[in-house]
Amino acid sequence: MLRPILFCFVLITLFFSSSAQSSCQKYAFASNKVFSACSDLPQLNSFLHWTYDPSSGTAHIAYRQTGITSSRWVAWAINPTSTGMVGSQALVALLKSDGTMNVYTSSVDSYQAQLQRGELSFDVSDLSATHSNNEIVIFATVTLPNNSTTVNQVWQNGPVSNDAPGMHATSGSNVQSMATLNLLSGASAAASGASGALSLRFRKMNIHGVLNVVSWGIMMPLGVIIARYVKVFESADPAWFYLHVTCQTSAYIIGVAGWATGMQLGNESPGVQQTAHRTLGILLFSLATLQVFALFLRPKKDNKYRLYWNIYHHSIGYTIIILGIINIFKGLDILKPANKWEQSYIGIIVSLGIAAVLLEVYTWTVVLKRKKAEKAPVGTNGFYGYGARTQNV
Repeated sequence: MLRPILFCFVLITLFFSSSAQSSCQKYAFASNKVFSACSDLPQLNSFLHWTYDPSSGTAHIAYRQTGITSSRWVAWAINPTSTGMVGSQALVALLKSDGTMNVYTSSVDSYQAQLQRGELSFDVSDLSATHSNNEIVIFATVTLPNNSTTVNQVWQNGPVSNDAPGMHATSGSNVQSMATLNLLSGASAAASGASGALSLRFRKMNIHGVLNVVSWGIMMPLGVIIARYVKVFESADPAWFYLHVTCQTSAYIIGVAGWATGMQLGNESPGVQQTAHRTLGILLFSLATLQVFALFLRPKKDNKYRLYWNIYHHSIGYTIIILGIINIFKGLDILKPANKWEQSYIGIIVSLGIAAVLLEVYTWTVVLKRKKAEKAPVGTNGFYGYGARTQNV
């Protein structure tokens, strides 16, 4: 009775031991190279294999990144002075258009660095790289800075343009790909202080996105729909005007909060340039501010300048709607949220568009009937139109 129980216990232990192994431990290099330790890196489908040699203070490493097409570059780096990108000493690899691998070292001294070839602050030898099955592997022997066994590592990927590295994404996994690594124990953790700062930044980015989607992307178009289609009903005057002003003013206040959050994010990240998104945001804020102040200069209906004010007001209003929607999609492309959020917003915009088309048809029907009634002959009792009563002859 005891033997079956012990046998089951051994099987269960082996099962959980095997499951606990990191996936990098199951990997076999095509070149039959063997490394004494490895780590599954937490971002960008990346893995680091290494053998530490304490006598020489070097580490023989193999950095792998999977899911990489021929049009992408990868890099792995050690930052001897701090965490993060600036100051990191990188090993870069990419597949050139002629089918050969280009692998070299690059020192990253600013956020605008182009990963140009250059010497590192420590020695690197045996540098090579391979690309197969959508996976790039960088091999190297690295002399550890200050003979330290704990290093700040950074890894990255990005597009290739004209056989040269292009700008990598500035959100999501691409700004979280950093960690400390103990080469003796194999322990890896988020770089000190980086996790909290990144979490706060992502929270601000999400707040910025939500505020702008609600204001420029939903409330502003809704306010225009109210102004254009509700006012056709004579019984809705002047209620439509107050609804329109309330909706647009609320949208402006929320939009200013979103704009201010975006400006703060930009000031806190001088190396991350979102020029088009930022420029459109400033333009939207400026145009919307002009619209708000234009309310105080709104002429009365019988004023000779009212026509010109209406042209100005409508032109600026529709421009804000178009630019707002464009900039929201640019923001979604930067933030890269789950697909359901972008699809939800597309659904809202499509619904508003369909509603506007249906209301446009209905409005023109009402207006044309009203004009037809106004042109109808006057009955003897003074009523207009086909509903007028006439005297019996």
